[in-house]
Amino acid sequence: MRHRSRHPELHRTERVGWLRAAVLGANDGIVSVAGVVVAVAASGAGDAAVLTAGIAATVAGAMSMAAGEYVSVQSQADTEQADIATEIRELREDPEAELEELARIYELRGLDPALARQVAERLTAHDALGAHARDELGISESLRARPVQAALASAAAFCAGALLPILATLLAPAMRTGGVVTASTVVGLLLSGALAAHAGGAPVLRGAVRVGFWGALAMLAAHLVGSAVP
Repeated sequence: MRHRSRHPELHRTERVGWLRAAVLGANDGIVSVAGVVVAVAASGAGDAAVLTAGIAATVAGAMSMAAGEYVSVQSQADTEQADIATEIRELREDPEAELEELARIYELRGLDPALARQVAERLTAHDALGAHARDELGISESLRARPVQAALASAAAFCAGALLPILATLLAPAMRTGGVVTASTVVGLLLSGALAAHAGGAPVLRGAVRVGFWGALAMLAAHLVGSAVP
């Protein structure tokens, strides 16, 4: 009879791929679009120009994030595939040497030689390539590069983040767009940092302050740039 675990474990490492892309996209969407809006508003442009600049920044930024994330993660995926192809060839050409290599890995992790050899033999018989990918190359299913997933998550998160400064621009009273967008952006970043820290198992306050500080600094820089435009 099979027994179910009474305390199933939830591992956050399974979220690493999409969580990293989503957090990066959301924060970038908030800061980038808000920075454009604040800078254009500080230059004295009209409300229509400010809104147009924000929407254009959203569209361009989302496409840029998706493309950049896809290319970056695809490069990682290509490297993983090349390493796996090498392991497939080595397992076919010299399986005994690969078995010894796996046994040495387990010895270095604390098993005695006889047990390390036994474990290597059992895992090789079960799934030789999987054992080498996981224990020699450090490639596991939960941490493998997924370019399309990363690109979509990054673009969607960017748009979600950009929605905050866009809405703030639409709702802000005349002549107060910069201040309203700045305030809402800092609040949004504090919440974003807190949520990301919670999802990743990190201290919530530290995550919120870390993201909020850099966002506030970015808004100040954007305002100074816009004010300097004649």
